Amino acid sequence: MKPEEILANARTIAVVGLSRDPGKAAHGVPASLQAHGFRIIPVHPSATELLGEKVYRSLEEIPEPVDLVDVFRPAEEAPDIARSAVAIGAKALWLQQGLVSAEARQIASDAGLEYVEDRCTAVVRAVAGISLA
Repeated sequence: MKPEEILANARTIAVVGLSRDPGKAAHGVPASLQAHGFRIIPVHPSATELLGEKVYRSLEEIPEPVDLVDVFRPAEEAPDIARSAVAIGAKALWLQQGLVSAEARQIASDAGLEYVEDRCTAVVRAVAGISLA
């Protein structure tokens, strides 16, 4: 499946590494997705609320189904995040622009998850004209 199709099929996106800093892509990109109708669930180690949503410490703590796990963490963390995405039954794993992990790709692929790396969800959304709002 193409990145555009993966994003178009997602409704609920867990964002691992959503930043508190509005000047960072790890804040602006999820905010843009939220503004276009996607449900954003922040995963952050210490924040309690981001983008008006309750924050969870890990993917495993999220009490509802997740379509897409969007990763804004260093590539070395991607394999463990991939394992967590598999564990919660996510449909897809997406590593943001600049992030590549052969191990995460293999974990996702072996479990049947769609996989995208080194692409920005906000750019793909804008170019493809995807909006749920």
